Amino acid sequence: MNASLDAQKNEIILKHYYNIGIAVDTPEGLMVPVIKNADLKSIMELAKETEALSGEARSRKIKLADLKGNTFTITNIGSIGGIFSTPIINPPDVAILGVHRIRDMPVVINGEVRIRKILPLVLSFDHRVLDGAQAARFMNTLIDHLKDPTCSFWM
Repeated sequence: MNASLDAQKNEIILKHYYNIGIAVDTPEGLMVPVIKNADLKSIMELAKETEALSGEARSRKIKLADLKGNTFTITNIGSIGGIFSTPIINPPDVAILGVHRIRDMPVVINGEVRIRKILPLVLSFDHRVLDGAQAARFMNTLIDHLKDPTCSFWM
């Protein structure tokens, strides 16, 4: 997931750093500020930086350097009420995660229908670099971490 494809050289470039692009809806259209070295930051630091970069993007005060160097992108369609989408990969990334609106949904637990909060997630990925099994393992790991936010995500 943390790679890019150099199509001219037909080469997959694995990244050894984690710069997460965060898609932001601005009055001028979509911008993707980048949280650099995301793996070295706490969840609170990530939240503060996301808020700061999003504000700078919306006010058009963001620096060009803060819009470059992403290795993976997250788009939060749910923040404006979206319940489903197919995110398009932001080159040079090879994948993008779409996060949708949390909704109360019926689920079956131990044979009984119960109402639970459900967070729909969707992953678009480049099949030239990743296969479906790798993508499914990534999503299963992400879901496990979201179920238990106290665990270390970057293990």
